[in-house]
Amino acid sequence: MSRSSRTHSSRIRVPLAALSLASLSALVLAGCAQSTDASKDAGDTAAKASAATGKKPAPFSAGAVKVALVRQSGAGDYFEQWGNGAKAQAKALGIDLTVYDAQADNAKQATDLSSAINSGAKAIIIDHGFPATIQPEIDKAVKKGIKVVVYDVETDTEGVVSTKQDDASMARAVLDVMAKEVGKDAKVGYVNVAGYAALDKRDSVWKSTVDANGWKPEFKVGKVTDSTATDNVPLVSAALTQHADVAGVFAPYDELAKGTVLAVQNKKLQDKVKVFGADVSNADIQAITAADSPWVATAGTDPSAVGAAVVRTTALELAGQLNKDSVEFPAVAITQDFLREKKIQNMDQLRKALPALNLSQISTADWIANVAH
Repeated sequence: MSRSSRTHSSRIRVPLAALSLASLSALVLAGCAQSTDASKDAGDTAAKASAATGKKPAPFSAGAVKVALVRQSGAGDYFEQWGNGAKAQAKALGIDLTVYDAQADNAKQATDLSSAINSGAKAIIIDHGFPATIQPEIDKAVKKGIKVVVYDVETDTEGVVSTKQDDASMARAVLDVMAKEVGKDAKVGYVNVAGYAALDKRDSVWKSTVDANGWKPEFKVGKVTDSTATDNVPLVSAALTQHADVAGVFAPYDELAKGTVLAVQNKKLQDKVKVFGADVSNADIQAITAADSPWVATAGTDPSAVGAAVVRTTALELAGQLNKDSVEFPAVAITQDFLREKKIQNMDQLRKALPALNLSQISTADWIANVAH
């Protein structure tokens, strides 16, 4: 959300719909058994790691380091790639990574986190989650001396390292494009869910943009499930039945955007209603560039690179070398016109066109073998 910084647990651009590669590059914005899916999978075998040149510090100098990754949900193309990046980077670092996936069940995530605390892990990475259900376990982990790194989770616990995308900037960029596309005083739709940190931040930008442009919001729908894209199609379809005259719909999480796109197409409104999303993945690129796609703009980070960077951040924290309590990952703006003009069909091609996506300079050291994406 990236998919988003979801407070639940926890996926733009610039003024022009068509952006040149140069202008896009300039738009990098600085800153979504213990479990049924517990896994130690090696991750994306296509990912390669650059060689480390420095001597490993403790605790890595003593062999494999046990780390747990506790996820609110690993479902969807974006989060699958995020997980693959994390697993590949963990393997390159010699981390013994156990993955817990609550599959969008918040109570289960709290149970998973409790299991991770008792597993002997030296560090725990928490990927999204509702503060109300996981905060008590975060406090327990910190009190036990376990290093805790969260991604898109709101927590005030001292000693926890926070990692996230620059969600406000992502939303602002895509909404700037939406403003150019639909104009002032337009009727608009909104697909979002409250309670996820990333989506709440994007929501704040949405509200201010609506006011600034005099837009008339005709509907707001949305929910996050283990099948978010599919489950939002009927919600958006019903809204469009009542409000087919909206000029654009903002859906600031790629699974929400994909569901919105399908609904617009099902209602045969793709020539009238434009979709503006957030986040980027292989599936997103296919959806944006498909013939007659109403999804005209998005922005995001490379999910694989973000997952890897979060693991590197955790490694630096374990080694006592991070020396800060937050790390932010810059986003890159992407439009339908740009993807079509450059004939980009997947993340590999997008990475070549926009090398800033790799995040190779974030959370690194000479003893860390950075995974390339």
